[in-house]
Amino acid sequence: MDTIPVLAILAALVLSYLIGSIPVGWVVVKLFTGRDVRKIESGRTGGTNVMRAAGFVAGALTAIGDVSKGFVASLIVAWLLPGDLPVKVWVQVAAPLAAVLGHNYSIYLIERRADGKLELRGGAGGATCFGGAMGLWPWAGAFMLPVAVLVFLLVGYASMTTLSIAVTATAVFAYLTVAYGSPWQYALYGVAGFLILGWALRPNLVRLANGTERAVGLRAYLNKRKASQQK
Repeated sequence: MDTIPVLAILAALVLSYLIGSIPVGWVVVKLFTGRDVRKIESGRTGGTNVMRAAGFVAGALTAIGDVSKGFVASLIVAWLLPGDLPVKVWVQVAAPLAAVLGHNYSIYLIERRADGKLELRGGAGGATCFGGAMGLWPWAGAFMLPVAVLVFLLVGYASMTTLSIAVTATAVFAYLTVAYGSPWQYALYGVAGFLILGWALRPNLVRLANGTERAVGLRAYLNKRKASQQK
């Protein structure tokens, strides 16, 4: 019977969290503008808010960096847990989720709120969740990216675009399980990712329900055109 490498598992999860915590967006905005992205618009460190704060190139660089954090978590698991231990599949799922949590609640961006409580700042986790799914199966990106682009352009809300990543990952991994017998735990990655992203996006979802969420893509264009015609 194989011994469960507890220390290796803990190391993989902690390292994944710490790498996920690297505030790529904060660093990029600092380098591009000298400003603190936490004080701009939504205050998040993800690519969407970085793009608002410092432009398209800054947002793209942030997105690439955040995707890489999720993907690297899978490399860490392969490094620390070689072989085919039964527990490995669970760590393969948990490690990128730890990276997503690190991105959303970065230990490097801890600050004290006005009420005196400590708070960990970060993003919503969409890009890091995307990278984590690609770490589980590289071709997952070929399905998630087109869906995310279509949601961004046609549905027109960044929060829905972020959630679509986890939804698509769940659907892709569930199909792979049924059709090809891939680990069913991978589908849990999408489900857990959806819950983590949804929790981070609570303010956006409230605004969406109230009809006050900021539109993007085609919806933003149509709203702007409608407003100009009403003047």
